[in-house]
Amino acid sequence: MLTGVFQATKKDGTIYYRSNITYRSKHISLGSFPLETEAHQAYLEADQLLQNADITIDHVGFSDYLLHPEKIVTLLNFRDNHIYIKNPIYMFRSYFCYYLSPDEIYKFDIDDLFYFSSHKLLKRGGHLYVNDYGMQVTVLSRYGIRNFAVAGKDYLFANQDPYDLRYENIININPFHGVRQSSQNGAVSYHTYIHIRGDYQIGSYATLHEAAIAYNKAADLARRHGIAKNFPTNFITELSAKAYAQAYTEVEISEKYKKYLKQLN
Repeated sequence: MLTGVFQATKKDGTIYYRSNITYRSKHISLGSFPLETEAHQAYLEADQLLQNADITIDHVGFSDYLLHPEKIVTLLNFRDNHIYIKNPIYMFRSYFCYYLSPDEIYKFDIDDLFYFSSHKLLKRGGHLYVNDYGMQVTVLSRYGIRNFAVAGKDYLFANQDPYDLRYENIININPFHGVRQSSQNGAVSYHTYIHIRGDYQIGSYATLHEAAIAYNKAADLARRHGIAKNFPTNFITELSAKAYAQAYTEVEISEKYKKYLKQLN
């Protein structure tokens, strides 16, 4: 066998070749290949990446290698930072980059390194998520941003870079369900909507908490009128139970909405 190559056999009897390299006493798998020469090429590429400090994370030509881009990132991070991380993460002084692909690179705070070292970042339908205890958890939920929140309306990127997911760069405009913020002539107001058969406006409110409570009240009214839908609940941790109950009683709901519910029965 060529250096760094081991022959293996699939269950159906097909022979394939596994490539490995040892660096700083760490045995690293480089992948599986149909040909022995390809597995050896992967070994040679890994050896070059680990030994040649002139090849940097910012200037490596991913397309020039047979190795998978994720493995290239892992090897360069191990070489430069002396920490082996299975996921495609490269560490900097105060943050790290997660290479979802060579062209899609996300920045995170270093405090999140442990989490993303053990949770693989995935993307589907334009949404980033991880599998956590058998559940798909959106990455934006770590910032208090709701599922399917809209960038530019519900949250903003302070430096206009949607790939920069450091906490200081995320501005969560609207952390509550059914609430939309608007500004006119410098005055900010909050509008509450509930989705039954399309969006239905509940009312406009002076504060974010009033608008969030109005949504809860509108959802409760809908349930009492027999609408079997899993409406989410807005949790307002800043208010005591007594303060919440008082605000819930005082917040006004559109009379038009109440009539609309009666018509659905």
